[in-house]
Amino acid sequence: MLFHGVDLIEVARVADALERHGQRFLARVFTSAELAESGGSVASLAARFAAKEAVAKLLGVGIRGLGAGCDAAAIGWREAEVRRTPGGPPAVVLSGRAAQRAALLGLGPIAISLSHTRLHAIASAVAQDAQ
Repeated sequence: MLFHGVDLIEVARVADALERHGQRFLARVFTSAELAESGGSVASLAARFAAKEAVAKLLGVGIRGLGAGCDAAAIGWREAEVRRTPGGPPAVVLSGRAAQRAALLGLGPIAISLSHTRLHAIASAVAQDAQ
């Protein structure tokens, strides 16, 4: 079975969160490696934000902290870490509940694709069960 998640976000939404909440927002959503790799680019952070949402959708769960509608299986923001790979596509590293959920679904590796413009960022996450 093929699993897919996609998310589109306005870069301004991440810029607004950063302006309102500053370091608290960054520390809650992104790992230190993600922050270092983004180079301070709000568009790059927005693409990573979208990737985390896309991975949560692929896993069929929400993300903790997005409101009362999140289920008990919701993952944490930092449990789907978006990393650069040398000369290759970005990769996602799962931990905690995200890794547990992927194992429960029997997923193989998750492939992600990111893109952004000045106004929007989009991410797609795809995985197949290991069968």
